[in-house]
Amino acid sequence: MRKPALLLLAAALSAPAGLAFGQARPVPAQTGTPTPVAEVPRPRLDPEKPSDETLSTTPHAVRVDGVEVKYTATAGTLLLRDEAGKPKAQVFFVAYTRDDVADRRRRPLTFAYNGGPGSASVWLHMGALGPKRVQMADDGFQPAPPFALVDNDSSIIDVSDLVMIDAISTGYSRPLPGEDTKQFHGVREDLRWFAEFIRRYVTRFDRWASPKFLLGESYGTFRSAGLAQELQQRHGIELNGIVLVSTVLDFATIRFDAGDLPYVANLPTYTAIAHYHKRLAADLQGSLAKTLDEARAFAGGEYATALLKGNRLTPDERSAMAKKVARLTGLAPDFVEQANLRVSPGRFRKELLRDRRLTVGRLDGRYTALDADAAGESPEFDPSNTALQGAYTALFLDYVKRQLRYENDLQYFTSGQVQPWNFGEGQRLLTNTTGMLRSAMARNPFMRVLVVNGYYDLATPFFGAELTFDHLGWEPTYRARTSWTYYEGGHMMYTRVPMLQKLKQDVAAFIKAAAGQAAAAAQ
Repeated sequence: MRKPALLLLAAALSAPAGLAFGQARPVPAQTGTPTPVAEVPRPRLDPEKPSDETLSTTPHAVRVDGVEVKYTATAGTLLLRDEAGKPKAQVFFVAYTRDDVADRRRRPLTFAYNGGPGSASVWLHMGALGPKRVQMADDGFQPAPPFALVDNDSSIIDVSDLVMIDAISTGYSRPLPGEDTKQFHGVREDLRWFAEFIRRYVTRFDRWASPKFLLGESYGTFRSAGLAQELQQRHGIELNGIVLVSTVLDFATIRFDAGDLPYVANLPTYTAIAHYHKRLAADLQGSLAKTLDEARAFAGGEYATALLKGNRLTPDERSAMAKKVARLTGLAPDFVEQANLRVSPGRFRKELLRDRRLTVGRLDGRYTALDADAAGESPEFDPSNTALQGAYTALFLDYVKRQLRYENDLQYFTSGQVQPWNFGEGQRLLTNTTGMLRSAMARNPFMRVLVVNGYYDLATPFFGAELTFDHLGWEPTYRARTSWTYYEGGHMMYTRVPMLQKLKQDVAAFIKAAAGQAAAAAQ
């Protein structure tokens, strides 16, 4: 019975995050430095005739934090082979390398990707990290068509070269004809081929000596934890740092068939969303940080104890606990008690604003939608999951073809065909990569971790990440090498410009510190 639940979870995590019900506004003209067109070839991928690489290289410039950065973009595919040298798959990537670098081998290099499993990396690429981004409407809401691509003055290209990777069977990445997709679609399989791509890239582009970083979002954080160990043990590649955006390393924190832990993990996020929609008591509607501290203490203390007691709770204890949960979630005490003190995210999303006939988003609980049936049990759709698809897809495909000068006859899969995803069987089931991350950190005492959290994210709740890292390792060194940052946003906090700017500052400081530590240690 466990495997179907895991497959449903994988499908749920694969969808891109988006925001809805934004306010329309005039769309500005496209900005940025024009790219030469006539002199640049247009490579096209022919899946029937795989080559070692199909690359398009173009010059560009962008202003980042007020400073012009000239860079080279490389878009294309690398051919991956197995240990016997047999071609297996072509992996699509876009790399950005700063031009005015004296010794590129010493420049930080960040490999970045989204999650799913089954999501292409267009979201991080065009929303946060790359030199161009999709312009959202006010406060990160859905933009009105026609959509606009603008310079990203919060790109990380000024502090690190960047490689955006599409997992096999997503984007333009594909298994070669005749190859069984099962060898790519699974936890272990995914780690193997991501590691092989990174090995292939650093070899092909002479980056073995560069400080190396991973930056993953959602399932990409789960991947990063395992990939740190895979790179280390299979290829001898050591990392300087890992950035985890919207983190889930232990699926027990988000699987509601796994016990009471996910109810504990989600409660502070319920508090944050209720606070945003002004559904809490007056004494809790002040400082969000103070209110969340109270929610954390309650969730990890009284609430966890009450859930652990189960049927041993007396009627009076049960009623009292329902009132306390209701106080911190904006729900009615009777509803909480009828739900056996265990309110799932779907029920919370439907119930919080039911009196206004609204549901709230899963990937970002700030956003609301109208359901056809206000009396229903679950939301009709996730408004924070539907709004980005059109804008991001259209602008990315136009950008790749027109500015990066890369053409491809394949369909670009923003959400790839990767199901069923192999989590393993029986005792080999792998739904927690925390131990793999600890192992990599133990073997590399210089590797650091940055955990990036959105307060309104119901897909990967921030308290769940905190609980996971509480069990990363028992020695103080692990905590000392882990940094935390929080945002008033959801799963994709960077859709809001102020949060994007903060993310850039936090990630840039992290990369500089980790790369600087490595340079100092080498002297």
